[in-house]
Amino acid sequence: MEESGKLIFHKQIIALIILLFSHIINADDITVLTVATEDNHGLERFLRSAKVYGIEVEVLGRGEQWNGGDMNYAGGGQKVNLLKDKVNEMMKSENKDQLVLFTDSYDVMFLGNLEEIINKFKSFPDTRVLFSAEQFCWPDSKLASQYPKTEVANPYLNSGGFIGYLPELSEIVNYKTINDKDDDQLYYTKVYLDKIMRNSLKISLDHNAVIFQNLNGALSDVQLKINTTEEWPYIENVATKERPLIVHGNGPSKLTLNHLGNYLARSWSFATGCALCSEKKIKLNEDDLPNVMMAVFIEQATPFLEEFLQQLLDTDYPKSKIHLLLRNNVEYHETEVDEFYQAYSKKFASAKRIKPNDFISEAEARNIAKERCINSVCDYLFSIDSLSRVEPNTLRYLLSSGYDVVAPMLVRPGQAWSNFWGAINSAGFYARSSDYMDIVHKVIRGIWNVPFITNCYLAKVSTLRKPAQVLTYSKEELDPDMAFCLSLRNLGIHMHVSNELDFGHLVNPETYDISRTHPDVYQVLDNKIEWENRYLNENYSLNFAPDRKHLMPCPDVYWFPMMSKRFCVEWIEVMEAYGQWSDGSNRDNRLEGGYEAVPTRDIHMKQVGLDKQWLYILKEYVRPLQEMVFTGYYHNPPVSLMNFVVRYRPDEQPSLRPHHDSSTYTINLALNTPHVDYEGGGCRFIRYNCSVRDTKQGWLLMHPGRLTHYHEGLLVTEGTRYIMISFVDP
Repeated sequence: MEESGKLIFHKQIIALIILLFSHIINADDITVLTVATEDNHGLERFLRSAKVYGIEVEVLGRGEQWNGGDMNYAGGGQKVNLLKDKVNEMMKSENKDQLVLFTDSYDVMFLGNLEEIINKFKSFPDTRVLFSAEQFCWPDSKLASQYPKTEVANPYLNSGGFIGYLPELSEIVNYKTINDKDDDQLYYTKVYLDKIMRNSLKISLDHNAVIFQNLNGALSDVQLKINTTEEWPYIENVATKERPLIVHGNGPSKLTLNHLGNYLARSWSFATGCALCSEKKIKLNEDDLPNVMMAVFIEQATPFLEEFLQQLLDTDYPKSKIHLLLRNNVEYHETEVDEFYQAYSKKFASAKRIKPNDFISEAEARNIAKERCINSVCDYLFSIDSLSRVEPNTLRYLLSSGYDVVAPMLVRPGQAWSNFWGAINSAGFYARSSDYMDIVHKVIRGIWNVPFITNCYLAKVSTLRKPAQVLTYSKEELDPDMAFCLSLRNLGIHMHVSNELDFGHLVNPETYDISRTHPDVYQVLDNKIEWENRYLNENYSLNFAPDRKHLMPCPDVYWFPMMSKRFCVEWIEVMEAYGQWSDGSNRDNRLEGGYEAVPTRDIHMKQVGLDKQWLYILKEYVRPLQEMVFTGYYHNPPVSLMNFVVRYRPDEQPSLRPHHDSSTYTINLALNTPHVDYEGGGCRFIRYNCSVRDTKQGWLLMHPGRLTHYHEGLLVTEGTRYIMISFVDP
């Protein structure tokens, strides 16, 4: 009895060892197959994910003609026939216990290695073939009633992924003949619904997404896990508590897969950043730089267009390698654009204009640029709209990124408005992706697969060589960029946006009113960056230098470089174009009460629509100067009820009698130049018998208003003197 017991024990140990080792399948015992007749971005992503996990994939049908129909509808029988040929070939020579893993390619990613996949497959009891499963009975919903009754989330077969032993798969693919245009999922569904076949071949469905996760219908169940203790992001099916190893963007969920693909398969992590970006980077050969079509579009009245045109010249790329197409559709800008074109077009390899009077629609103009690029020697199309303000190195960066269609991320400063969408809704319009704000605010950096880009992007010409009616900017009821991006999505061409670097920003045209004189000078609130660069004095920042000694020409009277000469000239021209100067009498209906004790010939900012802008200038640029010199006085924002430009002329009002200002402090900005524009003038502080004369254009005089600084405006003897006055904190 003792010997018999030992024998039984030894047999149990051996059986346990065999059972354990049966789950440790060598990856050499599995063949991984897919079908892809076309090399595209989806296949590229699929093969990269396989490489990441050390999976060798044999691609069936590569380079062959696709005869399987439009996969947005029933079709795909060609995949079955290609697999059948391969399986029948394997049956002649391969080990009959060989495993075969088949997946779709264009909308599939691997999320684990073969050992993990095999071991999970072996965990399914009494299963020789395992198909992925989904929520929908497609393509024939009437077959749902024939499925085995089960209470699971994903009761129906999906043919985008399956794994099984070679003999059983051979019987499945040889079950019946199928035409290339017939539906592959319907074919496999009928095999599964044949109870005899299902039982004899031991076919099961992966109802809980243990291995295969189909996204369509399961988006609320699938969560992307990024900020975890693990190095790389992964997905989890929170309904089934499983962590799938293969993900399939079936049906309308392809854009979700594109989003997930930004992170999965070790593409990006907080620890490493954008690993995929580094993999794709290419080094530009300076001796053989690609030819670029720079297609410039001015489709709406644009603030600071002068600076936009200058950035075209500042682009860090040989002009001999750039073919310029300059499209202007705004008559207001035509003189400026024409002058630019006449002056600089010969610097480029070639140049073409499209003018407002050509009466060509935006969509047609963009199609012309695309076709001109395709039919010429250019290698890339660089499309840039006038709203885009980019750094000089942007084009070089995009070319070296290695991506076929890529945009530099541009955002309106202080807003979430950008040149890309993170997601789209069912109607094809904007939707916010879960990571949109993190990308926009650069919490995460990288290159991101997105469904829509606009304003500025680079496209490799080889990706654009599709029939014009297929890849087009023209589609009824869609604006040109939406039509173009829809075309790209339908063709499986992936668009990307990069925020790896700080490339620039977008200007905001919403308040740009070209009916005004010098509309750019009004843009301090909406386009602060451009406004500051053009209109602040070039030495304004030096006011805050640690060792700066502030000029004080009279006691408690300070002098600061404030505004540029251009600001002063345009500010005056705004006033003179308005022309309704006050008459200099004490009666002034612009004031509450209608009486001015110390009248001047002036125009108030409210009259020319600049009151809001000037108050902002006081807050942003004057207040910091005041706080620096009048220590201890803080009032944010400053309040000023009186903001006006004064005009002094010998034949109108040449001077101003002594007075106190109704203010805590007063600012006086010189708008033109003594001894050039006028003679005489200045300000005399009577208590100190101190005068400030020869005020510099664009310089700001600041002094206390009440009590101490009783002052007068000195006589202008010739010409016209203009000053900008504010009584701050009355």
